[in-house]
Amino acid sequence: MIVAPKVLEIDFRGFLYPPFNPLSALKPIIYQLLPRLFSNTCQSCTPNGDILQNGCGKMNDITLQVIREIKKLGVTHIWYTGLLEHATQTDYSAYHIPSDHPAMVKGKAGSPYAVKDYYDIDPDLASHPDLRFQEFLDLLQRTHQEGVKVIMDFIPNHVARQYRSDCTPKGISQLGENDSPDATFSPDNNFYYLSQPLHCQFDMQGEAPSPYQENPAKATGNDCFSPSPTRNDWYETVKLNYGVDYTDGGRQYFDPIPDTWHKMLHILLFWASQGIDGFRCDMAEMVPVAFWQWAVNKVKYAYPNIIFIGEVYNPSLYRTFVHACRFDWLYDKVGLYDTLRSVTCGYQPALDITRCWQNLEDISDHMLNFLENHDEQRLASDFFIGDGRKGKAAVLVSSCLGRQPFMLYHGQEFGERGMDAEGFSGRDGRTTIFDYWSVPALRRWMQGNNFDGSLLTEEESDIYEFYKKIMNIAVNEPAISDGDFFDLMYANTCQQTFDSQHTFAFLRSHDHAQILVVANFSDHDVEQKVIIPQHAFHCRQIPQGRQLCTDLLTGGQLSLDIWPDRKIPLFLPAYSGVLLKWE
Repeated sequence: MIVAPKVLEIDFRGFLYPPFNPLSALKPIIYQLLPRLFSNTCQSCTPNGDILQNGCGKMNDITLQVIREIKKLGVTHIWYTGLLEHATQTDYSAYHIPSDHPAMVKGKAGSPYAVKDYYDIDPDLASHPDLRFQEFLDLLQRTHQEGVKVIMDFIPNHVARQYRSDCTPKGISQLGENDSPDATFSPDNNFYYLSQPLHCQFDMQGEAPSPYQENPAKATGNDCFSPSPTRNDWYETVKLNYGVDYTDGGRQYFDPIPDTWHKMLHILLFWASQGIDGFRCDMAEMVPVAFWQWAVNKVKYAYPNIIFIGEVYNPSLYRTFVHACRFDWLYDKVGLYDTLRSVTCGYQPALDITRCWQNLEDISDHMLNFLENHDEQRLASDFFIGDGRKGKAAVLVSSCLGRQPFMLYHGQEFGERGMDAEGFSGRDGRTTIFDYWSVPALRRWMQGNNFDGSLLTEEESDIYEFYKKIMNIAVNEPAISDGDFFDLMYANTCQQTFDSQHTFAFLRSHDHAQILVVANFSDHDVEQKVIIPQHAFHCRQIPQGRQLCTDLLTGGQLSLDIWPDRKIPLFLPAYSGVLLKWE
């Protein structure tokens, strides 16, 4: 018997929007984990193996002890990725879940972003699939018990080709149930129809006895309005219709409110009513801004503390999503992430980091910093820098640059390399989201005696201790979590004793505390001399004279003469740096 979730009904007629609430945490640290991978301890996974061969992590495996260990990294939020039921090649028909055609599933496990039921939990993640929703609620309760907030995916742009919800609450129609498939576009339709049968440019049969059939073809999720998507398209998904007619130059039909808007709002309210704390909104910019303005306001009215995180890659939309749509945080991918990656690899000078914060200074607290996630290549992969220890300087800057959140991806804290050829995605420097697999570094950590690190390599233990230290500094040092930022590059770039190609320096201040952060992106230890200009002393009321400074990374102390425009000699370890604090 499937446990029926509770649904909260809210009447929005005639309400007034409350004022925008301040961010609920000064310096959030978000830990992204895929339960399917995170707690899977299979030591001999087979490429393209099924769930019986390779196993699958379960929500029940994420125990209180596991959450406590994650929390030791300074983590304030856990983003449980892939919770929603999605298309898979595993047969769950015994649990009244329709099977998916294998040609329309990427990998044996399937993509978490090809959602098959917005109202249900993926059965892969349950120890007892018929109790999957209760196991989710138990995980939610355990996470909250440790004082950690829960973020889940909201995937509004596309669904699996064979979307069919068996848990849709009464009174809510299925997506596409009332569509008119003879119309390519209709404001009342949930999907777009292309008047021809689907004919993908690859094998549509796979391991099935007959090819997949879809007539008329629906538009593919990545805005592909051809009935013949390629393997490089998001062919396993179909695009949702929010009232935009892409066949007529993108003409918008938002009055009356399209049916898709109402359905998606109900989904948001449904999960908020279960007690989750926030949504990471997949490809948010592919959905009309008008929908977000309408929906987020309504959700925040009912749940004022709910968090919205936007996967947005177009900087011209950032301020619209922050101010008009009331998103709390947006991915800082095309700015800080891309720049730090290039600086770390030696393709750009460290000085270019300054441009990142200058471009977003007015909304900096709303940007989400990261160096890894499920879409990006691992720091330690051969496609990035090949060694997690070489990413310390980038982590130092990304986590301490401002008050904005920092996100790390499961296994990143151990220098996971992501160099397995797991199946569908091949050896690409990423940890697969399509296959049943285990993550080597996480597996060794999970199999250790009480998480004591006994099975980790020396390199993995070193990286872990660094992450634990820097994340807790970011959360617990007020100068980092809530302090003011002062870029020191303009005062140092032209002086010969400072290498702006490989060194980035800034100051964080709070009350009487000062923290000088200097990151060394080069591959060797260096001695640099850093200037704090007179303007910084004036703005931050920095005391002048000899100061006893503590390096927060090592605990070591040194006495330094700190005067306006005077060079401060510093020793900077390779690929790392210093955080010097004085009161």
